[in-house]
Amino acid sequence: MPLLPLTQPIKVKDQHLKHVLALTFATLLISTSGSLGRYISMPAPVTIWWRSFLALFLLLGYCKYKNITLKINSKRDLGAFVLSALFMASHWITYFIALQLSSVAIGMLALFTFPIMTAFLEPLFSKTKFDYMHLLLGAMVLLGIYILSPELDFQNDSVKGILFGLFSAFCYAMRILILKQYVTSYHGSSLMFFQLLIISIILLPALFLYDTSNISTQFPYVIILALVTTAIGHTLFIQSLNHFKVSTASIIGSTQPIFGIIIAFFFLNEIPTWNTFFGGMLILSTVVIESLRSRKQ
Repeated sequence: MPLLPLTQPIKVKDQHLKHVLALTFATLLISTSGSLGRYISMPAPVTIWWRSFLALFLLLGYCKYKNITLKINSKRDLGAFVLSALFMASHWITYFIALQLSSVAIGMLALFTFPIMTAFLEPLFSKTKFDYMHLLLGAMVLLGIYILSPELDFQNDSVKGILFGLFSAFCYAMRILILKQYVTSYHGSSLMFFQLLIISIILLPALFLYDTSNISTQFPYVIILALVTTAIGHTLFIQSLNHFKVSTASIIGSTQPIFGIIIAFFFLNEIPTWNTFFGGMLILSTVVIESLRSRKQ
């Protein structure tokens, strides 16, 4: 009998570690978008349509296999899903434009100002009290991004890439804050399915407005983008919101630039600098701190 009280904390710790590892794995999968977005040579709206359309069927098959319901409970929920899908489409398109204008490092690092935006915006969406510690952690992430960034000339494409990346970050923060309200009433796979369905519909005109003649050569990479990055990675990330606050998941997800830069080094021969190392270490420090803090809560 005296051993019983000791088993519960151990189980809680094990569960917390399992959730942190699942979120980290989701982050790794999502980070492949940097190299893929930089490598795929199609207009961003076309790439995003194919990404959404292919991932849509992959998720449909998974939901049918797992008997996950795809029913929307109310018109209010539908409106929220449409709004979040618009933010998601805007996030993906501007992110890919940022990658094409600059580099994987600059595009991803500009995007990862979103934890700071999320920390400021989250109290407006929920009863969550503003956590002033997130200001410090957000500042650390921002400093890490500053160290990672090259010297900027406001006349070049790198700056344009950063601006697109910052707008993409805002759209991403808004999207996950909207979906956070539905993770307890909908499965993560169904939420992602609804988003992909809506994006596939609203971006369909892109197939007729842009040149899609080289899709045959790009198809293998688009499939990887749809399956690994989108269907698996983003679904796992949405599911993690059941176990973490949005700001906590966002800060832990800040390892994406680190993973993305490493992947770009091996597959695109984009060589990181010492600034990348030091800035990356600072960002990783915030991940460790927030992970330990969330474990105690």
